[in-house]
Parts: sequence; C-alpha cells; structure tokens
Amino acid sequence: MPDQEPDLFSNNAPDAATEIARLSAEITRHNQLYYQKAEPEITDREFDLLLRQLIALETAHPELARSDSPTRRVGGAPLEHFVQVRHLQPMMSLDNAFTEGELADFYRRLQKGLGQSDLTVTVEPKIDGVAVSLVYRDGKLERAATRGDGETGDDITENVKTIRTVPLSLPADLAPPLIEFRGEIFMPNEGFAKMNAERDEAGLPAFVNPRNATAGAVKQLDPREVAKRPLDLIVHGFGAIEGLEVPTMSAFFDLIPKLGFRRPALVRHVHTLDDLLQAIRDLDVERHELPFETDGAVVKLDSRASQARLGSTSKAPRWAIAFKYPPEEKATALKAITIQVGRTGVLTPVAELEPVFVSGTTVARATLHNEDEIQRKDVRVGDTVIIMKAGEIIPAVVRVVPEKRPAGAETFDLFAHVGGQCPSCGGPIVKEDGFVAWRCVNFECPAQAVSKIKQFCSRKALDIEAAGNVVAEALVEKGFARTPLDLFELEEEALGALNLGTEEDPRRFGEKNAAKMLEALERAKAAPLHKWLFALGIRHVGESSALELARLHETLADIPGSEVLKLITDAARFEAEQKEISPRNKANPPANDMEKAGRQARFDSLKEEIATRRARIAEFGVTPDVGPVAAASTLAFFTSEAGRKTLARIADLGITPKSTNFAPTPKADAPTGELPLAGTTWVITGTLSQPREHFAERIQTAGGKVSGSISKNTNYLLAGESAGSKLTKAEALGTLILDEAAFDALLASAP
Repeated sequence: MPDQEPDLFSNNAPDAATEIARLSAEITRHNQLYYQKAEPEITDREFDLLLRQLIALETAHPELARSDSPTRRVGGAPLEHFVQVRHLQPMMSLDNAFTEGELADFYRRLQKGLGQSDLTVTVEPKIDGVAVSLVYRDGKLERAATRGDGETGDDITENVKTIRTVPLSLPADLAPPLIEFRGEIFMPNEGFAKMNAERDEAGLPAFVNPRNATAGAVKQLDPREVAKRPLDLIVHGFGAIEGLEVPTMSAFFDLIPKLGFRRPALVRHVHTLDDLLQAIRDLDVERHELPFETDGAVVKLDSRASQARLGSTSKAPRWAIAFKYPPEEKATALKAITIQVGRTGVLTPVAELEPVFVSGTTVARATLHNEDEIQRKDVRVGDTVIIMKAGEIIPAVVRVVPEKRPAGAETFDLFAHVGGQCPSCGGPIVKEDGFVAWRCVNFECPAQAVSKIKQFCSRKALDIEAAGNVVAEALVEKGFARTPLDLFELEEEALGALNLGTEEDPRRFGEKNAAKMLEALERAKAAPLHKWLFALGIRHVGESSALELARLHETLADIPGSEVLKLITDAARFEAEQKEISPRNKANPPANDMEKAGRQARFDSLKEEIATRRARIAEFGVTPDVGPVAAASTLAFFTSEAGRKTLARIADLGITPKSTNFAPTPKADAPTGELPLAGTTWVITGTLSQPREHFAERIQTAGGKVSGSISKNTNYLLAGESAGSKLTKAEALGTLILDEAAFDALLASAP
C-alpha cells in the first residue's frame, strides 16, 4: 500500500474509468472484510487513502461516478420528503407467542395443516430494529423501503446506502435478475452506548434504546446525518425473486453471506416440538452475548414448498411466528447518586446501586444521563428502582417503585448536590438554554484535560507539532500536564522521556519529538488572536466565530469588557423579555387592563432599547457567526473566576494574542482603495486547491470578513467542487458566486 496519494491527474495517471472500477472493487472488498467478516487486511489509514483517491477521481470525472460507488456511503444532499413506494410483495408482520404453550400450539397447527408429525423449523434471534425491504435488479440496489402499512412504505434508499454492511451491488456470478431482501436495520450495542455517551457529553437528551435511535436515524431527511449513526443490517428473508431457486430457509441462510450480506446468528434447525422448546430456552441465554438487542426468537417452517401450502392470513404468514421473551428487569435499592465530570465538562449523574444480577452480569452502577431525566422519572436516593440493560450493554434505571419509597426521600437537585461547583475542580457550572446537562466551564478543569489539550494543539488551533491524541493522553496520565497552559512549562529532557506505551511495553516520546513540540509551543505564543480563541475551546465558538471575534477585538484582554458583545447579549435579552411581556402573548395574557397597559409601556420601552442596540451592532457589521449564544458564552467564559485566572496565566507566560484582522467598523476602519475587500462578507464552501484557512486569511488580509453561514448580508460565496447546500442557498438569495479562478482574478485586479 503506498504511503502517498498518487498524482491522479498527471499525464501518467491510469485510465480514469479503469482506475475508478479498480478502486471501487478494492474498497468494497475491504468493506466486506472489515464489517462482515471482521478480518481487515489493511489499516484505517490505508483504507482512507484508497477512499480519498476514489473521491478525487470522481470529482475530476463526475460523468464516470458509479451509482454503486463506495463514496455514496457518506450520504447525499438532504431530501425534501420521503416518496411512497409499493412493495413487490406485501411485508407482513408476524403473529406473536408469549408462552411456551402458545408456541406449542403453533407447532401443532403446522403439523395439522401439513399432515406431518415431524417438521423442520428454523429458530433465529429476533432483532429489535426497523424492518426494511431491499430490491436488487440485475445485481444493483434499486431501492430500499420501510415496512409502512405492509403494502407501501417510505423510500429510504439514500439512507440505506450509508450503511456499510449493505452491498450496493451483488456478485455478478450469483445475482438473480430480481430479488427483494427482507431484513432488519439496527444499532449495535457498542455503537449505541458510544453514541449515547457522546450525547451525554454534548448535553443532549439520551436515546432510550437502540430501536428508538435506529428508527429516528432511518427517517432522517438528510442522509449525511444518517451516515454518522452506527447503523447495521442483517437479512433474514426475502419477498419477490426471479431466476433463482431457493427450496428452503436453510439454503437461503447459506446464500446470504455469498451475496455480501450479514446473516442471522445462532440459527438452529429443529425437528420436534421438544427440540423447539429447548432451542427457545437456550437462545434466551445465548442472545445476551450477541452484539445487538433482541426481544425474542423467530420460528419459521424451513421448506418453502410447505410455506406455500400453508399460505397466510390477511395480516401474517401461517408458517412463522415470533416468540417474545419477557424483558429482564430487576428491582434494587438506589443507595446514592454520584456525579462524574466528562471530558467536555458535562456533569453526569450516576446511580449507585445495591448490586443486582441482570442479563448475565452483576450491576452496581447505572447511568441517569442528566438532571432532567432524573426529574422526569422522579428518582430519589433511597428509592427502590427497576434496572434493565438498554441495548444489553448499558445498565439503566427504568422507573421507581413509588410504594416502596422511604419517608423523607427528597427530590434531586444537581446544582445543590454539588454546591454549584464542579466536583473535579471547584469551578463554576452552567446549564445553557436548549441543553439538558450542567457543564463545568473552567478551562483548567483537570477532568477535561485530555480533550482540552487535544483541541489546544490541533492544526486548526495552535498547531502544536508532535502533540497528537496519544501524546495528550500520556501527558495527563503521567502527570505532566493538568491544563493546556501547562504545556508551556514542559522541559525537553523530561518530555523526551515521556512513556507513550505501557510499563510492560514502553515507548519513549524521544528528544527529537520533544524538541519539535517545544519549538511549536514557542511559535504558538505569537499565534494570532483567532487561533487562540479557538484553542481555548470556548463553548459555541468555532473557527468562524473565532475569526469574527478577532475582527471585533484587537487583543485577548479586550474581550471581557467588550462593548459589542454586551450590545449583542443585551439586545437578545431585551427581545426575549419583550416577547414574554407582550400584551398579545397568548401563552401569557395580561390579567386585566391595568397589567395590559403596564406591559404595553414596558414593551414600547424595550422596543427603543433594542433599536438603539441594533443600530450600534450594525455599525460593527457583526456576522451571524457571533450571535447571542456565542456572545453570551464568550462573555461568560472570560468574566468567570476561571476565565480571569486563565487570562492572568496567559499574561504571566508572556503571551499577548493580538488580532491580525482587526476591523471593528469595516467602512470606517479601512478605505476601500487600500483594502479591496473592505466591507464585504464572504462564505467559503466546497473543495478548493488549498485548505479553507488559506483563502480565509487572504480575504481578511484584503479587509473582508469570513462567515460560516450564508445570509442576506453575505456579499460573496467562494465555491469549490461539491459545494452543496450553501451554494443552493446563495443562488436563492442572489449572492455573488465566485470559483477559485474568479476569486484570484478579483484580488489581482485590485489597485
């Protein structure tokens, strides 16, 4: 595997169509090895290199891009709505059995209906996911659809293409002219656990279970968002089929992996009622080891000829049934609630339990996700609570048993529980509008050390060479750094001896890497203000927000007393109050005429205050990148005790970050003749010949502003390849759109 990406556009490049076909086949093979067989042959880096080569070729030759290209896995443009499609054969649901007696009755009905005493049936785990139909015509995925009402469903083809275990084409030597697969889209337990942990860290509500998370993902209108979800698919049956004989379900199960799909696990073939009941009992134990959530077993008659003889009712086949296992829940005592501080500063409450055995393991702790979740379920210390495993992996408190609540049990208040301070560092905690989590905002919080150092050293921030993720984790673990600013006090000899491995398998950082890192840290002291603002990891301040803040402020020390940020936050606060006290607010009507008159007077007064501030904000030409949320978050950070300490320490280190694009009132600050782009606002999108930072700096040097979002105030859009939704919005607003050549020409023509 090459270490460098070849020059695909030189005169010596392989024929584009041939190379696209070769790369597509190679990437598809590696996808199958990784996702279906768990036998990868190459590293993730090598796989990414192959994918980048294919993307580059398809970008250069869009007419050669294939409908089944692996690049489609990342998701296409958002859909306006789902189209209804008719299934080739009805997607029936299964009848249910809840007891072994009901299952025995089903088996006896099979015997009676077929006039046979010995029957072969298959038993497989019932995946708790979302049913899907996939139609392949001449080996190519034509469409995918939800069950819907059984006759018609939503066309979710673009979403399903993002699932890496779904082949976009079938092997040519095995593919029939037409086959309609039936399967289940689901979220693996580990992926679900990781996603919920990330949502906890982001302060967002957690998903209740993998099925709900899967259903929500499948119905997203933006396939790019679906691609971010850890979805999987297993095929367990089929509908319409042409040109292929499949006499039994056993033969179909054997065919599934040959066609590139994952097949059901733990499938059993049984021939008597006693064997069937024993298989159901065995599966109830073994299913907890599966990497996905199950809620039962599916029993099917093996012979397709026998299936046809029995037929179906108007709702369900007579030859199959779903046996539902009761959910495994256990009652135990909630002894205490403790608070963990995550890597992004989110405070997560954890239930400390009297140990209880659930789904094969002993559970002593369970996540409570956030304070809103605790209050919704009314969980109190001392309660008897019901525990189950969400996705068979995350212990969760399902509900309380109110009749067993001890006298005096108090409702839980997280802020009071921690005394309004972060349990890790004693810093301030906040709960932002629109989020369910409390968060520590102290830049020097040790619980957040690794994530803060990673952000601080990243290329888009201060670009500290040799300080990657492994190094950041080792620095914190070995006690070299508790905060990003500690990096400036590292010594070369000690840093070179840093062990990046384990005690059993040590791996030194080395003097050469240590020297590189310290040189980069020295350069970082002179980095521009916008780089420092992004490096500090302030909530709601990204690259575009940092650039706009740097345009509005000359130095870092100017921000705590910022006039413009106070104008923005005051205007937003007054607008919120105006909306609340409006006499025409139907959700909060005045009680009488006197209150109505008073509210009207205050409403009019606020209107004047807002107008005054909006006029002043307009003089600064503030872009949407620094709106009320970013402004409030920035002020809160720098005016807090933790923020003041951070500023003081930066000053003590002799660092004075200054703006390189300072122009708070563009029209007044720079004559157009001197700065050709003064007074203009730009948005950059798509793939260009250089990183976007390169073009942003050129625009700022020429006096322009760079924003992250298109609005009516945007003057220019610099658009590269695959520009997407920003290009569409710019066209709708009539924004001037330039490609890279036109942009260069504009700057070259400036006096």
